[in-house]
Amino acid sequence: MYLALILITVGLNTAAQLLLKLGSGQGLINLYLLGGVTCYGLSTICYVFILGKFNVSFAYPLLIGLSVIATTFAGATYFHEKIPFLSLLGVGLMLSGICAIAFGKALN
Repeated sequence: MYLALILITVGLNTAAQLLLKLGSGQGLINLYLLGGVTCYGLSTICYVFILGKFNVSFAYPLLIGLSVIATTFAGATYFHEKIPFLSLLGVGLMLSGICAIAFGKALN
């Protein structure tokens, strides 16, 4: 259940970033911006539930790291943004860090 909630939260954060990007430069109020803010609001509610189950020292790096990775690849997919080699290296390091945090949690 909580794994699904973590993935939903990451998906909502990623969707929020994409919607905010789409809404940028179109004025202060538009449907994309409203959708992005709504996704952030929903992800915050999900995050509160996650914090009820996990330590913040586990939940925050996991969610932020996965969100950065998902947003990087979503930007490349939907906006055809180039991902430089050093960014890919950073994604790999983030994945290593996320695995280390997860394994550390599993050992306790």
